Amino acid sequence: MELLLVQPVEHLGDQGDLVRVKPGYAYNYLIPQGLAAIATDHHKRMIEKHKARLTEIQRRRVAGLRNLAAQLAKQSLTIEANANDEGHLYGSVGAHEITLGLKELGFSITEDQVRLKGPLKELGLYTVHIHVGQEIDADLKVWVVPAVGEDKPENPEKGEQSESSSEAPAAAQPKKSASK
Repeated sequence: MELLLVQPVEHLGDQGDLVRVKPGYAYNYLIPQGLAAIATDHHKRMIEKHKARLTEIQRRRVAGLRNLAAQLAKQSLTIEANANDEGHLYGSVGAHEITLGLKELGFSITEDQVRLKGPLKELGLYTVHIHVGQEIDADLKVWVVPAVGEDKPENPEKGEQSESSSEAPAAAQPKKSASK
């Protein structure tokens, strides 16, 4: 099946390229994602007319990706994980945890953009490669630190909360009767 790429697709072609792909790949991925359109004569003429504009759009997109890569390289992500005394994690830190941490920082990175050689299974500092797109990669510093034990700080508060919790139902009862 012959398609015209609306956006660059890795390992397939650049924007405006005419490519031949299998129908399943076209109908299930490329066309629904807005990455390609069926190559009609009309689309081919439009691409020829707008080649200069498309190269400008592509140049701006690559500049935006480079900017994103520079911002990611400046970031440091800290992920808390449960570990034993020797620094071995009980579980592991993978692409999912890294993308969640990046989303909290305001970056929209998908799990397939995170390039790990394997799950992170020990505490420490790791350099993780993030494939931003268009052959642009960024190196992100990821700190895997032990999870903070929250039992100790909460114990004194639990005593205060239990006193206030015994007062709370008494204070709440008149409000309930007042609202009826």
